[in-house]
This record gives sequence, C-alpha cells and structure tokens, in this order.
Amino acid sequence: MIEQNEILKNLGIDELNPMQLATLEAYGVDKNLVLLSPTGSGKTLAFLLPLVQRLDAECNDVQAVILAPSRELALQIETVFKQMGTSLKVMSCYGGRPAMDEHRTMNGIHPHVIVGTPGRMNDHLEKRNFNAKTVTTLIIDEFDKCLEFGFQDEMSEVIGKLPSLKKRVLLSATDADEIPQFTGVATTEEGKLLKNKVIKLDFSQSNYGATNLLLQVVHSPEKDKLETLYRLLCQLGNQTSLVFVNYRESVERVTGYLQAKRFPCDMFHGGMEQDDRERSLYKFRNGTCPVLISTDLAARGLDIPGIDNVIHYHMPVNEESFTHRNGRTARWDATGQSFMILGPEEHLPDYVDPDAPVFELPEETPKPPKQEWATIYIGRGKKDKLNKVDVVGFFYKKGHLDRNDVGQVDVKDHYAFVAVKRAKVNQLLKMVAGEKIKGMRTIIEEAI
Repeated sequence: MIEQNEILKNLGIDELNPMQLATLEAYGVDKNLVLLSPTGSGKTLAFLLPLVQRLDAECNDVQAVILAPSRELALQIETVFKQMGTSLKVMSCYGGRPAMDEHRTMNGIHPHVIVGTPGRMNDHLEKRNFNAKTVTTLIIDEFDKCLEFGFQDEMSEVIGKLPSLKKRVLLSATDADEIPQFTGVATTEEGKLLKNKVIKLDFSQSNYGATNLLLQVVHSPEKDKLETLYRLLCQLGNQTSLVFVNYRESVERVTGYLQAKRFPCDMFHGGMEQDDRERSLYKFRNGTCPVLISTDLAARGLDIPGIDNVIHYHMPVNEESFTHRNGRTARWDATGQSFMILGPEEHLPDYVDPDAPVFELPEETPKPPKQEWATIYIGRGKKDKLNKVDVVGFFYKKGHLDRNDVGQVDVKDHYAFVAVKRAKVNQLLKMVAGEKIKGMRTIIEEAI
C-alpha cells in the first residue's frame, strides 16, 4: 500500500490540518463517524485517506460506496481519489448518461470504490450490476444536502441493499437537527446519536479561511443591480469571480446582460443540460471565462481552486447558504473577497456585520477585460483511446503551437477540452482543418 506521505506529495499537500488528523484517528475506532466541517476545509481528503488505507487492493470487488448529492461532487471525489496515486480503482456513476455504459466500466475496471448519486446508485444495485455483499463501508458526503434535495427514499433503498456494512461515515458542513434511522449510524427514535456507537467530530465553527476573507458592501443606486454588477466586474478585471443569484431565470438574465456588454462570462444552474454545465465549469476553471453566474448549485461540492471573489447579486435565503457561498473563496491559506450588492431598499441580514466596509466604485468604469485563453473542443475522448499526450502532441505538431500556447487539457470519455491562447486560435483551427488526430477524423472547434 502506498505510504501516506506519498499520497500527500501526489496531492501537493505538506501536512494535514487538525480536522483531517482528528478524522484519521476517529476513523480507526470501531464506531460509525459523523463529521461536521466547513466548506473548503478538506473533508474529501479527510475521509478518503483512512478509507484507502483499509481497502484490499488484491480484492477486485467493490468494497466501499460513497453517496453524493450531485454529479459534480461525485466527479470531484473521483478526481481526488485518482490524484492520490494508489493502485486502487474508483469510478463515479450519476444520471444523465446511460447506466449501461457505467455497467460496462464496472465490468472492465473492477472498481474497489464506487462514488455516485443516490438515484443512480440505487439503479445499479436494483439491477445487481455489482456485488452488494462485498461492500463494507458506506460514506455519505454532504449528507444535509442529500436530505435537502429529497434523496431520503433513494438513500434508504441503497442502504437497505447493502447487507454487509460495518462502517458508516456521514459528512456535512452544518449540523442536522436529526439523523434518520435508516442511515444505520445508531440513533434514538428522535434521531439523536448514541454516543457509545457513534463518534461525532464537530469542526463546523472552525472557520477555515474566514480570517482571510474580506466582506464588503457594494451599493447600487438602482433597484435593478445589473449595471452595478457590470461596473464591479470591470473593476475586478481578470480576477476569477463567482456571482450568486437566487433563481435560474436570474442566472440567464444576468449572463445575457453581461454578454451583451461583451463581458466574458458563462452560466451554471440545475436546469442546464449536463454537457453544457460541464463546459461552463471547464471554461471557468481554465481561465477562458473569469466570471461564472450561478445559483446556489455552485455553493457546494465543486472543486474550483483559486477563486478570487464571491459576489452576492442576491443575498441568500439564510446564513448557512451565505457561509457555503463564501466558502468558494479564501480556501485553505488563500485570501479572497466577498461582495454584497445592495439595492436602495435592501439591508444587510442580521448574520452579517453591520459595520462591513463599503467598496466604492470609481466614476469611470474600466473596459471589460480581454480574454487571454479560449477553449477548444475535440470530438474524441478516452473511449477512442485519446489521451492528453496525444492532444498536446497534435497541437504542437499540426497546429504549430508551443508549450506556452496550451493550458489545461481535460479528456473526457467521448470528447476533450483544451485551453489555448486566444491569439493562436485562428492559426490553430486553420492548421488542423482536415487533419486526423491519432488517425481519427473528428470535430475540432472553439467551444462557445
């Protein structure tokens, strides 16, 4: 088994924080575990590290199931697991793609761990696509969000189909009033934990990164705050900013307004097709779009490093949502800013310091920032035996690009995204027109 220090090195982490150390110790006790810790504190590594140390790499059966409330969080957990660099196999499963394809993957790689959304996991268990009797560990990440999204029935069915569970771990950023008995973590009829059967670690008030977060108020002279948002974003320039609104319709309205003023941005909400959501996230991560407009769907479960600013175009419905939104920036030792845009008749909620400083916008608004990067779409992926080396080599040789012209490369099952310097896009598309990549003809175009 790979050493813990080697795993941390692969992840680029020098040392574990107090919450992760406490989780590592508590996981080794023969009891179920409930962990409360803020967004951005490293919960994913906290449960994956002790998990991989207890899995049998020689056994090709599924030994652990991890439930997550969203496709994005499932993919994030899978990514961190793979980055740890162990010999253990993992895969994610979720709605929006054929379950049959996932079943083929299961049969092909024989995963030790399956990460998935409750509905899709239940579907695979119902069809007996993997052996439920070999699963001894159940982990439910963002447990409170699973309940909020209404996954009680699906989770109950999943747990009921896992007869050999010995370890249950629930993770959340906030405490729940009660934990349903179907979880099997040992509770009273009122949903209270039995201390002799469960270890509860409460780091929810640890405020990781809170001291590095600057909260500021931005006053809008108009009830419609679109122009104020535009002026603020122009002032922030190429800094990465995540703008939160409360409704899907608002996401589309704000995005449309900014794009009409030629401000580079994209949108993200639950009503979008999954491919479109994935494309928006990729363009935000690779720097093509410095600004992402989103509902609270982006407040939790997304691993987007290096976000400079969180902007509350609409104030959230409660303090918990405010905390999760702000947790997207100032993660770990990084600094970040949170801006609250208030209209003429709006006031700060009680949970925000009434003396929060005001950010004054200059009278003259800078022009929208120019985009340094563009995203190129390639219509082939892993299922076509295409990898990152193939893509980069093709762009170097056929597109006449060099190392500084190519940024992040992300190869999915059926397609790939590549960040390319915007100044080189026209040259690249002209040079590769009609060319085969790894002997295959395919679409190569800018992802709009």
